[in-house]
Amino acid sequence: MSLLTIYPDQHPEQGERVTDVNAIVRWLDRIGVQFERWTANSPLAADADEAAVLAAYAEPIDRLMQQYGFQSVDVISLNPDHPNKAELRQKFLSEHTHSDFEVRFFVEGSGLFYLHVDGKVYAVLCEKGDLISVPANTTHWFDMGSHPHFVAIRLFTTPDGWVADFTGNDIAQHFPTYDQTVAERV
Repeated sequence: MSLLTIYPDQHPEQGERVTDVNAIVRWLDRIGVQFERWTANSPLAADADEAAVLAAYAEPIDRLMQQYGFQSVDVISLNPDHPNKAELRQKFLSEHTHSDFEVRFFVEGSGLFYLHVDGKVYAVLCEKGDLISVPANTTHWFDMGSHPHFVAIRLFTTPDGWVADFTGNDIAQHFPTYDQTVAERV
């Protein structure tokens, strides 16, 4: 189940949790973040390749590509056996911005986006079926956990793909991690 936790940016111990998808959509819309739930047009095999994943979600992908002028789309997959998982996690854990949208749709698994906006941190636990679109120039970071498991569709308006401008702020070190957030849900 999707989860939004809203924290004052100076008080990571004071999070307010939201689990209703419609309420999550409303909260995130207030800060310009698009959040949607998608379903596949056809079932996917466990070992589905990139072409099969993109075909299963062709209709909503086409809608977003037309709506925002996305030029490219791909699929990223990470699992606990990935040889560079620790390095990738550290890279994404630093607060940064992009000059492009950061759009992710979770086909499988989950990940935690933290959006630092107007004195608050919005921690969005995205799971299978969730689409999040972080606007350009929004400060944020991402935690995939110490044992990542996700398959996500990524959409880009530029051919350069994922390019980050790191803020140098250590705020990410002060908030509950993906692993802590998931453990607290149980």
